[in-house]
Amino acid sequence: MTNEKPFKASPGFAMLFLVLLIFIGGLLGIIMLRMPVFGLLFILFFFLLPGFFIIQPNTSRVMIFFGDYRGTVKKNGFFWVNPFYVKKKISLRAHNFDSERVKVNDKLGNPILISVILVWQVEETYKAAFEVNDYEHFVRVQSDAAVRKLAGTYAYDNFEDDSEITLRSGMEEVNHDLEEELMERLSIAGIKVIEARIGYLAYAEEIASAMLQRQQATAIVAARFKIVEGAVGMVESALEELNKKEIVDLDEEKKAAMVSNLMVVLCSDKAASPVVNTGTLNH
Repeated sequence: MTNEKPFKASPGFAMLFLVLLIFIGGLLGIIMLRMPVFGLLFILFFFLLPGFFIIQPNTSRVMIFFGDYRGTVKKNGFFWVNPFYVKKKISLRAHNFDSERVKVNDKLGNPILISVILVWQVEETYKAAFEVNDYEHFVRVQSDAAVRKLAGTYAYDNFEDDSEITLRSGMEEVNHDLEEELMERLSIAGIKVIEARIGYLAYAEEIASAMLQRQQATAIVAARFKIVEGAVGMVESALEELNKKEIVDLDEEKKAAMVSNLMVVLCSDKAASPVVNTGTLNH
């Protein structure tokens, strides 16, 4: 397989001076000497003109001579080559690609919407020009294929195991895997992946409402667990202080009633309404 190689083009300004001399010579020969043979210089002049080209910063020209790859010009400036050369322009600048949102199934089979943001540039002009038909279209298609594979590797979210990497929680690891996948896929076209990350991630519309309720339920359960855990500690601390300071002597039945009342007050999602007992503790 052929790799990229440099091509040395002739300085453009020196050839421009020569071409202008040819044009002026033909013009003077026809006007002053009135010899039609000098018209051949005009033909030569127009034949040489297509050989001129300009290389701007971060651009290149792939040189092809009758189907044979001769090299790539990356140096900036004004140049001239044999007019029979085909000069294929390839940009070396960084490109930003924001893919469309695609609907795919995650590892658990849930339909999700996902898109990728990719920053890439051409590194090997030979591969970009000859290994694939259209390298820009190749980037778009392979990015779509990579994000589909990534979505099938991870679950969108895991409500039971927080240690498992998911698309939502493990962004750093997921983006790293996405970059590695794209590097492998785009290397055939001589494309360098500068950055790749998930740009959009959400459940598909048909299950978004149900999954939102599930997330809310999980959050409520976790909050209730913390509330109960804290309430138990507070009740335990209250009983210990009452015992230590001998403020009141409580038997097991009264302790149970006190614990029940305190748990209701501390765990309730609404403010408790106190009821004043004007009788004895047993009424």
